[in-house]
Amino acid sequence: MNKKIERVTVNTAKNTFKPALTNLQGENAKNERLHFSNHFMMIDDQPTFGICGEFHFSRYDCSKWKDELLKMKMGGITIVPTYVIWNHHEEVKGTFDWEGSKNLNRFVRLCQELELQCILRIGPFAHGEVRNGGFPDWLYGEPCRVRSNDSNYLQLVKRLYEEIGNQVKGLMYSDDGPVIGIQLENEFYHAGAPWEQTTGTSNEWVPGGEDGEAHIVRLKEIANEAGLITPFYTATGWGGAVAPTSEVLPLWGGYAFWPWVFYDPNVTEHPVTPEYIYRNYNQPTYNFDPQYNPDEIPFACCEMGGGMTVFYKYRFKLPYQSVEAMANIKVAGGCNFVGYYVFHGSSNPKGKLTPYLNEHATPKISYDYQAPIGEFGQIRDSYKRLKRQHYFYKDFEELFCETTTYLPTNTDHMRPDDVETLRYALRVNEGRGFIFMNNYQDHLQSPAKHNLQFQLQLEERTIAIPYEGGFSLEEDISCILPFNQNLSGVELHYATAQLLKKHEVSEMHHQYFFFYPFGMKPSFQLNKKQIADISCTEGEIKEDEDSWIIYPSESNLSKVSIQTNAGMVIDLFTMTDEQSLDFWSFEWQGKQHTLLTDATVLVEKDRIRFETDSETLKVSVIDGMVATDLTTHLTEYSKEGLLTEYEWSKAKVQITPIIDQVDERRMTISLPQIPESHVVEVLLRISYEGDIGYAYISNELVHDHFHNGDVWEIGLGHLLERLSHESLYLMISPIKEGREVKSDSPMAARSEVALKEIAAIHSVDLKPIYEFEIKR
Repeated sequence: MNKKIERVTVNTAKNTFKPALTNLQGENAKNERLHFSNHFMMIDDQPTFGICGEFHFSRYDCSKWKDELLKMKMGGITIVPTYVIWNHHEEVKGTFDWEGSKNLNRFVRLCQELELQCILRIGPFAHGEVRNGGFPDWLYGEPCRVRSNDSNYLQLVKRLYEEIGNQVKGLMYSDDGPVIGIQLENEFYHAGAPWEQTTGTSNEWVPGGEDGEAHIVRLKEIANEAGLITPFYTATGWGGAVAPTSEVLPLWGGYAFWPWVFYDPNVTEHPVTPEYIYRNYNQPTYNFDPQYNPDEIPFACCEMGGGMTVFYKYRFKLPYQSVEAMANIKVAGGCNFVGYYVFHGSSNPKGKLTPYLNEHATPKISYDYQAPIGEFGQIRDSYKRLKRQHYFYKDFEELFCETTTYLPTNTDHMRPDDVETLRYALRVNEGRGFIFMNNYQDHLQSPAKHNLQFQLQLEERTIAIPYEGGFSLEEDISCILPFNQNLSGVELHYATAQLLKKHEVSEMHHQYFFFYPFGMKPSFQLNKKQIADISCTEGEIKEDEDSWIIYPSESNLSKVSIQTNAGMVIDLFTMTDEQSLDFWSFEWQGKQHTLLTDATVLVEKDRIRFETDSETLKVSVIDGMVATDLTTHLTEYSKEGLLTEYEWSKAKVQITPIIDQVDERRMTISLPQIPESHVVEVLLRISYEGDIGYAYISNELVHDHFHNGDVWEIGLGHLLERLSHESLYLMISPIKEGREVKSDSPMAARSEVALKEIAAIHSVDLKPIYEFEIKR
């Protein structure tokens, strides 16, 4: 096979940046200044890479907020945006509800406790697949024009904002609180939502908005009057939305799964989208049409598809590689402030006057969103894939933020169905940088690409990646490869492995962690002249006149040990793609810990917890890099190379449900007493076919699921007390083939008939989620 060579001339100039959005900045009580350059956020002039993960507090059980926020933090999230959904708090006009799972104050204080920052999306219009886009039903009957500067409407908004201001008083950034930003409105001039009480009759919609920039200005004034004063304000910028940069930071995003297009009855097939083509967001391009100079304002995101909810007319299983690839694409294009919608799935609360507060096209209860963290705390593959990127962006944020996008070719005319061309982009500063590659394309298979090589032309030399032979990029794989980087005094010419993490063991001992993308042979080229001694635990080392070329093991974790001429000790750890998905790195008791486990790790100051669906916890420690206080609670199981495996077992929880099969598509389930001390959650898993799954307790709908070919999961933890004396009733509504509503009667009657109905429950099982705890 002929080698496919990509030749790139790399810009070796130093990037320069300048202040931006000088009206959007602020200081906290420690005199730390949050402000912006034209490419990134800064804290006291230090580039800061923002990582936002949306989580809707009023859609989640407040007793579990802390653990779920911890999961987000452990996944690399640093900023938590959340909607304050109007009809969740003032469903009854004049009566506000901030209790229980609607307690905004408690949620923000938990973020502060966990050292997470917040952005409050205060509306008043939210969208978010909420009933009326978040507007209370009573607003439809008010004598005002919503989403405008109508004085009657603004008086109602003022009351809402004052209530929110009272909830978060003392929690603003200026108070040393976590609230760094406020989003005003949402998709203003871009999107509306159904007025749900008219759905099925006149089908009226909440309008897109009136009064343009003046409305955003007025909302900001009202927010300030209510004490909602933060360093910066935001507004969504896409689709012609109004977001004046004199007042707000415009935020962007991208989705590759578009259930809303099926509102149009003429749309029968989802298109292949252009979302996975590299762009340069320092200039207008696809899905980015700013009304300002994009090189003067940082490109920041709030709605990169962390998942997508299933709509009634579009059922799909989200490929979790799509989330990783979306982040790869946006960051390669110049984003130093990522935002996932949503990062954590949730459930819609019940209304006081209206039973269901969802948009009618979506499930009534479930808002799982196929998110990185599911509706019941499930950790998805997308979480593990994003965590790898987040570790890298934060550990190298100053170096990385100062790189800018370089596209070797103009991709504006590239077709999304072109899956033969290698898709890549560079981020570069002073000839050093990273190659981003993506081989994922939504709604289309993108075949593996083999025998590839980059030849990067710098001022004084050409870097061949790899040094000899070629590399492969497998189907659905996206990755980030470093080149011409300084690793603590040693020049790394390139690595066909992705940089993951850096630890400074001491001033003269640094560790770097890499993983090689699935199907790619790992290799490194290092400057030989800077190295006094080099060795590798598993792999092969070659040399030429000027460099060492290392080929680490392709089957296990390996370590390259380097002694520099200056006396620095450098360890390069390389793990497999599979191992990297189980990689966790955290500080505890003043020591950096690095381990591999399929369990979810939750770290607090005085304890570490592990959540797993097995009664046996397995943890592999890398090269002894944990404190003895952790390992004394575990039993050493085996040792191989750099990995020492430990185990900790608990008594297996046997849950045998009592099932009464009513018919093929209906059943009741009764549960025995479950020892809650052993488990933190119990997932009911239902395999079925049909249209919609409904779960009831005593005639109350407690969960629902639009069938998409995946297993339907219901977390029973919050229902266990009720299920100790009540049964769960499952019912599947059928898919109806040849359905017709007959209305040919001379009397006032209609009837539904169908040629065939498809609905069946195939199996149910219960999966306990165990918790293992280690205390100081």
